[in-house]
Amino acid sequence: MSKKNVFILSGEASGDLHAANLVHAWKKNSSNFVFQAWGGDRLSAEGVELKKHIRDLAFMGFAEVLQNLPTILRNFKLCKQQITDFQTDVLLLVDYPGFNLRMAKWAKSKGIKVVYYISPTVWAWKEKRIYQIRRDVDRMYAILPFEPDFYQKFNMEAHYFGHPLLDEVDRFRKSEETKLDLNSDKPILALLPGSRKQELKKKLPLMLKAAEAFHATHQIVIAGAPNLPASFYQEFKLGKNVSLVQNQTYQLLSQSNIALVTSGTATLETALFRVPQVVCYKSSALSYSIAKALVKIKFISLVNLIMDKEIVRELIQQECNAELMISELGKITDGKQGRVEMLASYDELISLLGQSGCSDKMALDLIQYLN
Repeated sequence: MSKKNVFILSGEASGDLHAANLVHAWKKNSSNFVFQAWGGDRLSAEGVELKKHIRDLAFMGFAEVLQNLPTILRNFKLCKQQITDFQTDVLLLVDYPGFNLRMAKWAKSKGIKVVYYISPTVWAWKEKRIYQIRRDVDRMYAILPFEPDFYQKFNMEAHYFGHPLLDEVDRFRKSEETKLDLNSDKPILALLPGSRKQELKKKLPLMLKAAEAFHATHQIVIAGAPNLPASFYQEFKLGKNVSLVQNQTYQLLSQSNIALVTSGTATLETALFRVPQVVCYKSSALSYSIAKALVKIKFISLVNLIMDKEIVRELIQQECNAELMISELGKITDGKQGRVEMLASYDELISLLGQSGCSDKMALDLIQYLN
């Protein structure tokens, strides 16, 4: 049987992580595929040839996308050329819908099989995209338990094998990871400010200001993003009570007591490690006003979205300030009722997500489908 060429498009750190775990399981079960990708260090570590690194791709928000439009348009042209040169049989799109849905349309027109992993949030906004997805995507893999039912309403099948973060957390817990080497035995207040420079510049100063109120009782530790150098964080004038750890977010969460977390994948990771959290979100005024007009969801954090109720407090835009962060963190410290209730809700959430093993199950399903 001749080998099939798979080109993977993942535009962010979380997509790189999930794509890498899938490729690991894929290679374990079949040697019939060759991979190239736009991705990061995790895909590279799995032996995938990178054609572009995610550090050059993370543009966030409507205003920021407009500012970077010439670069994005060049990226489309480059990507199409690389997919063509590779004689791609299968295009595996991972999240990153603004870019990937356009690539799906182009690939489909070229007769390339299109697989999408991590569904765009069509249930949140731009619901009409589902008709484009139905036309351009041959197979959809969802990672949220309510998504298959949503797709079913539009006569399209979406496959759900559990959330890939369950696998990642399981793998971490089975590994021999050493404890973080910190200067204090105080409980940890973790700051997870995100991985994009734009969001970091907006939120990290506010998080650091709020954290000052906990210096007496907690040690403050920032989770550095793998795509940003330590020197970038020094611009924020970190005090002597603040530590920075890089590429060690899971070690940090496994030892943390409470956390301030940027909305996104990190909110779910924090919940899986059973760390009580306050979720923060702040973007440019233009991006936020456009999003507010378009998005039709009650919550921004994955924890609340999956549970369909407020489990963790969300501080959005104007509410994303140091005073409210201090107040909300105070409700989830040791001994507080808010902490007890949040931890009980985390247990419900984890049972709702199902069993681990998502990457293995999806790889087997994909191999069978593509063969």
